[in-house]
Amino acid sequence: MFTFDISDELKILITRLIKKDKRRSEILQNKIEEIIHSDISTIDHYPNCKYGLKQYKHVHIDKSFVLLFSVDKNLRHVYFYRLGHHDDFFKK
Repeated sequence: MFTFDISDELKILITRLIKKDKRRSEILQNKIEEIIHSDISTIDHYPNCKYGLKQYKHVHIDKSFVLLFSVDKNLRHVYFYRLGHHDDFFKK
């Protein structure tokens, strides 16, 4: 199990999601739980981002939203950075 921290921007977004889109907030909460309960070897199945976001991994939330997070395996810590639309993060 990993320890975790959530960015201030993401905390605000989660608060808004709980009020406006309960289903998506539950999906997000389940994904966060899934990620922090991973072990060292299974955390690598989440793909790394490319180009300007190389330091982050990503996971899809619902159909078109993406959660960005970084992992420090030595400290066993996950930092959840941002949630946004897939097109905003991965424009060609």
